Amino acid sequence: MRAPAQFLNTSDASWREWELNTYRTATATGPAHHAAALTRSWWLLATLTAFLTGCTRSGPPADLVIINSVEPGSLDPATATGIEELRIVMALFEGLTRVDPITARPIPGLAEHWTISADGKTYTFHLRENAWSTGEPITAGDVVYSWLRVLDPMTASDYAGQMFYLKNAEAFYNRRLKDPAQVGVRALDDHTVQIELVNPTAFFLDLCAFQTFAVVPRQAIEKFGDRWMRARPLPVSGPYQLEAWRVNDKVRLRKNPRYWDAANTGSELVDLLPISTPSAALNLYESGEVDIIWDKEAVPAELLEVLRMRPDYHAFNYLGTYFVRFNVTRRPLDDPRVRKALAMAIDKQRIVDKLRKSGEPVATHLVPPGVANYQSPPGLPHDPEQARRLLADAGYRDGQGFPTIEYLFDSSGGGASIIHGKIGVEIQQMWQRELGLKVELRQMEKKVFLKAQSSLQYDVSRSSWIGDYNDPSTFLDLFLSNNGNNRTGWKNTRYDELMRKANLQTDIARRAELLQQAESLLVRDEVPFIALFFYNGFNYYNPERVQGIYPNILDLHPINAIRKKVRRLTTNH
Repeated sequence: MRAPAQFLNTSDASWREWELNTYRTATATGPAHHAAALTRSWWLLATLTAFLTGCTRSGPPADLVIINSVEPGSLDPATATGIEELRIVMALFEGLTRVDPITARPIPGLAEHWTISADGKTYTFHLRENAWSTGEPITAGDVVYSWLRVLDPMTASDYAGQMFYLKNAEAFYNRRLKDPAQVGVRALDDHTVQIELVNPTAFFLDLCAFQTFAVVPRQAIEKFGDRWMRARPLPVSGPYQLEAWRVNDKVRLRKNPRYWDAANTGSELVDLLPISTPSAALNLYESGEVDIIWDKEAVPAELLEVLRMRPDYHAFNYLGTYFVRFNVTRRPLDDPRVRKALAMAIDKQRIVDKLRKSGEPVATHLVPPGVANYQSPPGLPHDPEQARRLLADAGYRDGQGFPTIEYLFDSSGGGASIIHGKIGVEIQQMWQRELGLKVELRQMEKKVFLKAQSSLQYDVSRSSWIGDYNDPSTFLDLFLSNNGNNRTGWKNTRYDELMRKANLQTDIARRAELLQQAESLLVRDEVPFIALFFYNGFNYYNPERVQGIYPNILDLHPINAIRKKVRRLTTNH
């Protein structure tokens, strides 16, 4: 299928201008005609862009097709970090527990059941008669190997800190302890794993469902080393096998017949597409070639106000925060007064109203509302006058003598990079207008961007964090001195101590009080980041065609629970 000649060699900007004109035409006749006009216009656009979106994709059609926003960087549970990666990893590799598709709470996974000691520090898991997709048994030794692999610094897992709740795990990771047998995970026999924790950890079962704790195939890793994900067939422990990973085309998953719960796996064949532009994603959905769009950035932002009126637009609250990191190792960003001034000069409400258009709440603190057993303290308000005073106190009255700083954002694919850039422009203008500062914008490809963050090769960078489990620590642990995802250079012994004391607490109210003190230090006193807004969740699918997707606060939707509805044929007599 070919697109009209005027679009074959045009720029993406021209293409978007045509889309906007189409939208204006569709909505010019008034609200009563929006839906029908929009459908007709986007059906035409779907035809025009089929040339650009891979209408000749190879292989048999999948039972379920999902827009997964961007190309995954890694499908190794130990090194995957992006949500687009973790969704796929969850389908390939399972942990001792897994996520309930309705509540997002932990339920039995590879472990059939478990017991917890009276002091809450020892867990004993009893495994099912599980098998790898290649037929070998999954043993307690595989669990131990998988967890110790995450703690091996050579694996370079950004999520290794999630394992530090285990006895001696942090010392082993930092090589203060060399004997892996001293780490609090051991196999009592082939089907029994015993875990010893440093302290009682109320959300430990949630952690066991997180992808970093998934069980990976020792036999493949030891044979192929860093290239083990290329093994075919790839041994997997989850509900799906990796049939193909074609870069910039799709990740294809096929049902794993040896998975313990294979009888309840919803779809035989699933494709996840890394579509790079919002128009292409929406076009494929409108033309029926795609069943689900996960992310808000995967649809055109200028159409959100219209799309929100449709029955296939599903919005809900979930645990996600969009923020800006500071590299506090660079002057003048090493001065908390400067960081506070930059935070208070930003009009966050303007950013949300102008650019997001989907009702997301402004954030002044890190932990989103709705998290279990916790309420955050307020952070810094929007106050340009106070921002100017703070900057003057730091020696930069009216911005004089303040060096040019760089605002870094990533080319995430989909509509995300466009939004990140627009937010950067707004912040650039606000800092110039309110404080007299000069800011340069710089965009990087996502893998390079993440490397720059990790190595502190930036001044200011856009960031976001999605909760891994329903507890404030999934956000607050992020800024511990030893956390691989900190990426600010900020270290504070008082903050670390408050978090340590909080994790020793079994009293919920006292724990919350200590966490509030820690977060107040983070968002009012030290400010190594600026929270901008809290995400609200978004799924785009037709409930008449797709079932098994449930709104939950973690926005986690196991693929094996999703299936197409079977259409029943009716006979007229």
